[in-house]
Amino acid sequence: MDTPYDLPIKMGNDIERMINALRDPACYPHPVSRVDLLETHISWILLAGDYAYKIKKPVNLGFLDFTSLAARRYYCEEELRLNHRLAPDLYLGTVAITGGYAAPRFGGNSHVIEYAVKMRRFVQSALLDVALAHGAVSASTMAALACKIAEFHAAAPGAMATPALDATKSVLAPALDNFAQMLPLLDAPQDIGELARLREWTLREHRRVARLAGERLAAGFVRECHGDLHLGNVALIGGTATPFDCVEFSPALRWIDTISEVAFLAMDLEVHGRRDLACVFLNSYLELSGDYDGVAMLPYYLVYRALIRAKVILIRACGNGVTRAQAEQAREAYHRYIAFAVSCAGARRGAVVITHGTSGSGKTTVAKLLVQELGAVRVRSDVERKRSHGLGALANTGAASGAGIYTADATRRTYAQLSRHACSIAGAGFPVIVDATFLRRNQRAAFLAMARELGVPFSILDVSVPHEVMRTRIVTRAAQNRDASEATLAVLEEQIASHEPLSAGELAYAITVNSESDPAKSAAAVCARLAHNLQIRPSYG
Repeated sequence: MDTPYDLPIKMGNDIERMINALRDPACYPHPVSRVDLLETHISWILLAGDYAYKIKKPVNLGFLDFTSLAARRYYCEEELRLNHRLAPDLYLGTVAITGGYAAPRFGGNSHVIEYAVKMRRFVQSALLDVALAHGAVSASTMAALACKIAEFHAAAPGAMATPALDATKSVLAPALDNFAQMLPLLDAPQDIGELARLREWTLREHRRVARLAGERLAAGFVRECHGDLHLGNVALIGGTATPFDCVEFSPALRWIDTISEVAFLAMDLEVHGRRDLACVFLNSYLELSGDYDGVAMLPYYLVYRALIRAKVILIRACGNGVTRAQAEQAREAYHRYIAFAVSCAGARRGAVVITHGTSGSGKTTVAKLLVQELGAVRVRSDVERKRSHGLGALANTGAASGAGIYTADATRRTYAQLSRHACSIAGAGFPVIVDATFLRRNQRAAFLAMARELGVPFSILDVSVPHEVMRTRIVTRAAQNRDASEATLAVLEEQIASHEPLSAGELAYAITVNSESDPAKSAAAVCARLAHNLQIRPSYG
């Protein structure tokens, strides 16, 4: 949903007279002391007491057509159906508006003149973009939202890969539509030139990802998603981030690659100055879904999603009834999204970082902090090992070292999977941190060779603490049972006895980290050294 804002009602037709009349509290079948009106370019929202009523405008914008009453009723019902997937407690029903345009009422048995979606009302400060500005959004909030979206995507129906469905066209056409709709609204040569260059980049990048887009369709990654997952369409309800207002008017904008949906929210967090939360959201989603192959599509979708927001904001800035102050504010927001798109379309250079250390050394804690600092993607061996056996991250197999999912063959396959993911991520221009023990030289050598083949920098995070600290951490972690690692004290002792230390050649790539000190301070210092060694800037976009 576009960010709503107050606009004057024009008294030019029946439905606008009806909207004005519905500002009378007497029109409602429940206690209402005051009715506030919000407006987007496709809807009116009446805030009345504990509820909100959303009425669709009778407009035809090309990508949607609400001009008939039958269409507005149908899309009200679609909005209810689709939003029940993620916000069942927020969407209450479709209600009829009866009577005359001058004296309308909600409900009743007389002639139906309009339909509305009835929602449970929430304060506008609950919207995630507003809450973010007030410091009310935490990393745990975004991690929980990533979990919700990953589960939602997993349960959503997938598109059928048939010859009639041209995945290549479906990926490019909506991206080109953005430019077609924005260019006529621009006057400044600099703005026009910037958008033209982004269009050329989109065409080039599409040629790179077209085959992958088709493969992802065939593999089931095109699903019936939310379709409009930006910060303004997520609200903190009871402390939980709840997505609402999904795309009901266009199946083509809803049946999309799941990674496109993830890119939308990650992009919006970044544009709002929270790269750290963007990284938390993206990494949490990837770890839960296992869709690391989707990272190769991220640059394309990050630019596409930034341009969608820029387009909506630009249309709003050029709309009727918008004040000069509102137009200027919208133009500033437009340029922020364009600047992000330009940044994402610039030259990217991936990097490969591996950890080295026994269980309990603090590798995962350090890697998790560095992800946010570097704008990196983390892949964790404990999670991928279990995923390859069809197990959840917190599954407790009870297998001893060298048995069950911890056999030598299972370990070889786990590292092969880590290598495949790292190659895909770094090849797409993102730093990747591979969180594993890497106790064998041949394991480390394989990743160095892969980085050299990709032509990207390589580094080793050599993480260590005194053995007694490791033992204490392992005992505490086992008691809490909140981590993917199943390492025991016996496993630790075996690792200490058998691990192969870094060679002189490997030490040239190593950064030593003592995780016993303040992790946040250590991460900041290590991040600065890593950014220098890897020749990358610590930035997500």
